[in-house]
Amino acid sequence: MIFVTGGAGYIGSHTVVELLNAGHEVTVFDNFCNSQPEVLRRVARITGKQANLVQGDLRDSAALLAALRASGAKAVIHFAGLKAVGESVQNPLAYYDNNVVGTVRLLETMNECGIKTLVFSSSATVYGDPQRLPLSEDHPLSTTNPYGQTKLVIEEMLRDLYRSDPAWRIGILRYFNPVGAHVSGLIGEDPLGTPNNLLPFVAQVAVGRREFLNVWGDDYATADGTGVRDYIHVVDLALGHLKALERLAHHAECRAINLGTGVGYSVLDMLRAFEQASGKRVPYQVGPRRSGDIAACYADPSQALALLGWRAERDLASMCADAWRWQSGNPNGYAQAT
Repeated sequence: MIFVTGGAGYIGSHTVVELLNAGHEVTVFDNFCNSQPEVLRRVARITGKQANLVQGDLRDSAALLAALRASGAKAVIHFAGLKAVGESVQNPLAYYDNNVVGTVRLLETMNECGIKTLVFSSSATVYGDPQRLPLSEDHPLSTTNPYGQTKLVIEEMLRDLYRSDPAWRIGILRYFNPVGAHVSGLIGEDPLGTPNNLLPFVAQVAVGRREFLNVWGDDYATADGTGVRDYIHVVDLALGHLKALERLAHHAECRAINLGTGVGYSVLDMLRAFEQASGKRVPYQVGPRRSGDIAACYADPSQALALLGWRAERDLASMCADAWRWQSGNPNGYAQAT
C-alpha cells in the first residue's frame, strides 16, 4: 500500500494511474484545494481499479494520523503543496504554512506510524539561476522566490532527518517542467484561473479560451531570444516515482535525483510544436521579461539512468499531442465532468 498526498493533482493523479497499473494499492490524501474528486473517478476509468480516498489537510495531525494508520501503507509519495511562483511572492506565509508546516506534520505522523520510506516532490527551482548547464544534482542550491524556498527548506529538513536517523529511506525528485497528459485524454493539467505554466496557457489559446499567448521576453541569450526549459512528459515523470520506490526498497539513503529529459526547448519551439499537434494557430504577443525569470534551464538526467534505470521516453510531439487530446476533449477542464 502506497499513501499518496496530493494524489488528485496533476502529477499525483498520473502517478496514481501508474501505481495502480503496476499492482500497488493506493490511498490518496487530498484537501482538493487545487484539484477535484472527479479526477479520481477518471483514474478508476483508466485503470479499472479504485484508489482509496481520504479528504483531509496535512496540517490536521489527527486526521492525517487516522488516515495513515488505516491505510496500512509501507511508503509515502508526497505531492501535496502549493506551487504557483507568483502567488508565493504575494502570499509567502500561505506557502510556508501549507508546504513546510504540512510536511513537518507528515513526517511526524510517519514517524509515529513507523513508516520511514518517502518519495518527495521537489523542483528544479532549488537550483536558482543556473551557474552552469546542464544542471546536475551537485549544482549549488539557491532560490529566487518563496515557492522555491519552501522546496529547499523541505529538502534540507529531509537531509537533517536522515542524518538523525539513517533508517529513513528518502528519495528527493527534482522535477523540471512537466507537460502533457495521459494518452486516454481523461486526465490532464487543469490549472485554476490563469495558468502559471506555458503549455496549459498555449492549449487554452488553441481551444479558444484565451485570445493570445504572452511571451515574456524575446531578448534572452538563446537561439530565438525566448526562454529555454526542459519539458518532460508527465507520464515519464510519474514512472520515475515507481523507479524511486523500487530503489528505496533496497537502499536506506536520502538522495536527490533530477527527472528531466536533458533537452531544452524555447517558448517558440513549444508554441510551434503545439500548433503542429493541434492544427490550430496560437497567436502571441511579446512583452517585457518577468522579474526572476532565467534564460535557460535544463537537466543532466544521467544520475536517474544510473541509479534508477529511468529515462524520459516520450518526445515533444507526444507531449503536445497528448496535451491537445486532453484540452480539446475537456475544453473547460474538469468543470464539465463526464
